[in-house]
Order: sequence, then structure tokens, then C-alpha cells
Amino acid sequence: MSIKRSIWGLHGLAPIWLQRTFALTPFVSLVLLYVIASDYRLEINPQDKLLPSLGQISDSVERLAFNPDPRTGDYILLKDTLSSLSRLGIGIGLASITGLLLGLNIGLIPATRHLLMPFMTFISIVPPLAILPILFITFGVDELAKVMLIFIGTFPLITRDIVLTVRTTPAEQITKALTLGATTTQVIYRIVMPQVLPKLIDTVRLSLGAGWLFLIASEAIASTDGLGYRIFLVRRYLAMDVIIPYVLWITFLGFVIDWLLQQLIAKRFPWYRR
Repeated sequence: MSIKRSIWGLHGLAPIWLQRTFALTPFVSLVLLYVIASDYRLEINPQDKLLPSLGQISDSVERLAFNPDPRTGDYILLKDTLSSLSRLGIGIGLASITGLLLGLNIGLIPATRHLLMPFMTFISIVPPLAILPILFITFGVDELAKVMLIFIGTFPLITRDIVLTVRTTPAEQITKALTLGATTTQVIYRIVMPQVLPKLIDTVRLSLGAGWLFLIASEAIASTDGLGYRIFLVRRYLAMDVIIPYVLWITFLGFVIDWLLQQLIAKRFPWYRR
């Protein structure tokens, strides 16, 4: 009984091997459940497309990732991945820079806060997907509209999060800096900004989910390549052997990006987690 409490209680700590077992259990269970369901459906109907076998999925992955397209000579999965990551990186990058600069100035300068904060609140409430047709009409159906959707969908969240972080900066720190002769610009960009950079990276991590959503939505409507484009292209053929690997690949990319950002925070800003 005491062992059960030590693992499951509020202050319990399971051994490392048990922690890893717990972490793997849901994934293994999901794969087993899928294999069982797929075998059952294929046994009833060998032409069933809803739950392809692992062998069919493997064949599709080999065709898309390791065999060049007969018409273009491109490796389709690689081309789609590079296109999507390029759009996502530019959109999130612009949103991060804009959110950082606006957040610093809104959070520290009262006049700027009174001028822009109500507008930022308004912008953050507008559903980005609702204005997607406007973006396509305004910027065309090329890359700019897709990047703008990611930008508009993520920079208000980043800005407001930076504002909240900046507002927690101790007033004594700013007062001491001004007393020692620092200018307003120096206070903002040399004293406060280095302290909020790890928070910016954390906020970008949280914004990536929304960024992927806006990316896939824009690629599904108007694009000739990209991960979202490929998923919506093959859905008309019920090609689940392509859709499932693409969804898993997007999930893996998101996990890797999130992990890399966490490592950046740990290496560059070790004081932040403490």
C-alpha cells in the first residue's frame, strides 16, 4: 500500500523505467488497436481504404519519400516538407519579431500601451481563418497570402504574452537604470529585452500549433505543394495510406521543432527554468 502511495500520490515519484513504460504505453496501445482494427476491416473487405495495413502505409512512404516522382523527378515528401517549413518559418519568424518589438514598447511605454493595446485586443479576437478569402483577394494565391495568414494568426498572441511578461519587470530595476543614466531605448532593448527572450521562445512554442493549423488551411485552399496540399489532394481518393503518414510526419516535425526550442532555452538561458 505504501508503494502504491509513493507512485500514485501527490508527491509520488516512479522509477525511471516505470516512467518510460508509462510514457510508451498509450502509443503502443494505439498502434495495437489500429493493427487489430485494420486486420478486421481488411479481412471483411480487402479493398477497404479506411484503415490500410502497415504494409500499405510502408509502401506509400517508400514511394513518396524515397522514389522520385516519374513526371517531375522530385521527392514528393521532401518537396512538400521544405515548402511547408519555409512558409511556417517565415510566418512565425515575422510574428516573433513583430510581437517582441510591439510587446516591449506596449508593456513599458504608457502612451504606446494606451494607443495600441485596445487595437491588439481587437485583432486577437478576429478569427484568422475567417479573413482567409480577404487575404487571397488582397495578396493573391501565392506565398505571401499563406505567410500573412500565419503571421496574423500568431503575432497577437505573441505580442500580448510579451506585454504581460514585460509588465512583471520590477519597477526598481527600471528606476535604477534610469537613475544611472540609461535612456528609454537602452532600458527597453538592453535591460528588459534580454530578460523576455526566453519567454518569447516559450510563446513561439505555444504558437506553433496555431501556425500549423493556419498553414495547412491555406495550403489546402490554394497551393501546388506542401504537406497540407498533399493531404487535401489525396482525400478525394480516400488515400488513407498517404494521409496517415503525412499526419504523423507533421506531428513528428512539430515535436522536433518544439524539442529544439526547449534545448535552445536550456542552453542559452539556463536561468529561465530555475
